[in-house]
Amino acid sequence: MSHATLLWSIWQALLRPFAAAFTRPGHRRFVEWITALALNVEEHTITQSVVAIERVADWKALESFAEYGAWCPADVTRVLTRLVETAPGRIWHGFHVHAVDDTKVHRSGAHVWGTCTFHEYTARCPNRAPTVRAHNWVILGALLHNPDQPAWFLPISGRLYFRAAQLPEVPGAPGRTEPFRTKCELLVELLREQARLTRGTHLGVFDGAYALKSVVRPLVLPEEGTPRIEFLTRLRQDARLHAPPPAGCRANRKWGRKLPPPRQGGRWTRTWQEGVAFIYGRVRKVRWKEVVCLWRVLGHEVRVKAVVAEVEGYKKRFTLVTSAVGLTGLEMVELFAARFRQEDGFRDLKQRLGWEECRAWTKNPIERTSQAQWVTMSLLRLTQFRLDAAGCMDWWSPPPWDPKKERPSVLDVERLLRRHRSEILHLLSGWLGDEGEAA
Repeated sequence: MSHATLLWSIWQALLRPFAAAFTRPGHRRFVEWITALALNVEEHTITQSVVAIERVADWKALESFAEYGAWCPADVTRVLTRLVETAPGRIWHGFHVHAVDDTKVHRSGAHVWGTCTFHEYTARCPNRAPTVRAHNWVILGALLHNPDQPAWFLPISGRLYFRAAQLPEVPGAPGRTEPFRTKCELLVELLREQARLTRGTHLGVFDGAYALKSVVRPLVLPEEGTPRIEFLTRLRQDARLHAPPPAGCRANRKWGRKLPPPRQGGRWTRTWQEGVAFIYGRVRKVRWKEVVCLWRVLGHEVRVKAVVAEVEGYKKRFTLVTSAVGLTGLEMVELFAARFRQEDGFRDLKQRLGWEECRAWTKNPIERTSQAQWVTMSLLRLTQFRLDAAGCMDWWSPPPWDPKKERPSVLDVERLLRRHRSEILHLLSGWLGDEGEAA
C-alpha cells in the first residue's frame, strides 16, 4: 500500500463515523469541506477551499450546505468525542482531562452575527485599536498525556459568549435575542456534555478566572442524575481555607480552624516534598506542600486539596486547588501546566486553519465553520497517532534547521497531506462523484 493510499484510508476511517450526524449528501459535503481545510494553503474560506481541491463547481453546493444543510452540532461533538477517546494518553492519572478556556476570534464589521466589542488589553502597539470586535468562544478540548513531552491538545466543542448589552437577534425571529449566559455557565455546560458522552471520571482544568462558586459547585455538587466532575484550578493567594472539623465535635460545626492563606503556605503543618515532572517544556524540580482542607468558595460539603509549589525556573509559587483529593501535589502541578497547550491549540486554529479568516456573517456558517475547524485539527492529530501506530515512523523527521525538534506539529501533518495532494484529490474525487451536485 502506497503512503498516499494509507493516508487516505486513515483519513476516510476518521471521517466515516460522522455520517451519523448528516444526511448522505450532507456527509459527502462535510468530508469534502474537512479535507479541503486540511489541504488548503491559502485563506481557509469555502471559495479558496474548493479551489484547493480542484472542485470549483462544488462551490455553490458547499456554500448552501454551510448555510442551510442538515447539521446537528451535538451529533458532531458526540462523534468527535468518541474518536478522541481512542487516542493514546486519553486517560491521565485516572481521569479524562479537559482544558477549558475562552478566546477571541477577531471579526471586523458590526453586521457579522454574534460579534461583540472588547477591550484589547494585549494591544502593545500604539497604532492598534484598544477596542476590537470579535467572537468570544469558550472552548473545551482534550489533554492527552505524552510522557516526558508536552501534552497534546485536541479541540472538541465550544460555545459563543455574548455580552449582555450586545445580544444578537435569533435568526428568523425579529426582535428576539439570544439568551444571555455567562462564560461560567458555558464552561459548566461543556464539561457536563463530555461527562454525559463518556463514562468514567472527568477532570476539568481551567484558569483562576473561573475559580468561582458558580463553576465549582455545579461541577462537584451536581443536580440529581448529573455526573460529578472534578476540577483543578489556580488558587488565590488570599483564599480562605479551613481544616475539616475535628472528629467528635458537635454536629452543627461545619468549619474547622482557619489555615494560613496560600501566600503563607510554608506555615502549613505539613512537610515539604520534592520531585520532578515535565512542566512547561522540560523536566523541572518541584518542591511542594499539600493539605486536604475546606475552601470557602466551594463550601463545607466537599473537601479539596490545596497545594503550594516551588517550581524550578519560576520565582513565584504555584498555588493550586482541586476536588480530586487523590491527586498528589506533583500531579496537580503537572496537569495544570499542561493546560497551556490549549494556547498552542488556539494559535494553530488561527494561524494554520484560518479561524480568523472566516468570511461568513450569518449564524449557521459562523458556528459550522468553527466546528469544522475544530474537527479538522483534531483529525490531523488523530491521523498522526494512527500513522505512528501503523509503524510509519518515516513520515516525519526533524528539519535540518531544527535538529532538536522532538515531535511533529499540526503543520507537519498538513504538509504530509499536501505532499500527496494529487493522489488524495484523485481518491477524493472518485469517492465524491460528479461535481456540482446539491447537498
